[in-house]
Amino acid sequence: MDVSHIEQLFEEYQRQRTGFTELHTRMRALSATATSARREVSVTVGQNGVLTDVQFPTGAHRRLPPADLARLVLETYNTAKEDVFEQAASILAPVVPTGVDVHALVRGTAGADAFMPKEPRIPTSVRELLGRTA
Repeated sequence: MDVSHIEQLFEEYQRQRTGFTELHTRMRALSATATSARREVSVTVGQNGVLTDVQFPTGAHRRLPPADLARLVLETYNTAKEDVFEQAASILAPVVPTGVDVHALVRGTAGADAFMPKEPRIPTSVRELLGRTA
């Protein structure tokens, strides 16, 4: 292995590292705000759907019974959370291996098989060479 090949590998490593740093920055900046249809409540979530703000932009929330207001806050929160999850999925989709459900990944519902399937993903020609037909 010559020095130029090692330099190329190092450059590729740096390029990938820079890409992942940029990806990390974009993921940390994720935010979504949802507002109920009649503007009783506005909810903001950050990365991973963590609640970061709740606002009552009008006095409309005062006319709601507590149980209805609680339901409305949760519905609005879920709308904002789904929005931020969709943003995360669109950012991660280009870097996630083919076959991995990126939506399950960002929601935390992807099982171990999403990352490490029971059988490795190997091209058919390699499987045949190894005598594995699975």
